[in-house]
Amino acid sequence: MNKAFKALADPTRRRILDLLKKQDMTAGEIAEHFEMSKPSISHHLNILKNTDLVHDERKGQFIMYSLNTTVLQDLIGWFFSLAEPEHDKKKGGES
Repeated sequence: MNKAFKALADPTRRRILDLLKKQDMTAGEIAEHFEMSKPSISHHLNILKNTDLVHDERKGQFIMYSLNTTVLQDLIGWFFSLAEPEHDKKKGGES
């Protein structure tokens, strides 16, 4: 989970996730939305892949990138668990 938080800390990677939320895309299609080199975009995509936030799949001569919502759901679940009454009782009982 720590790697995912680190990956999400970068605004470029968050923007990539926003793009992939709408549709699967190739690296070239993603790069069209940024003013940076394609190797830089590939670097960001590799970080997202290594944290399982993004999946890649070869389709013919292209590699399609897609959002992996499972990891995001796990992160959201962790955030919501902080607000649960059970968590509050444990926190209040510790000194």
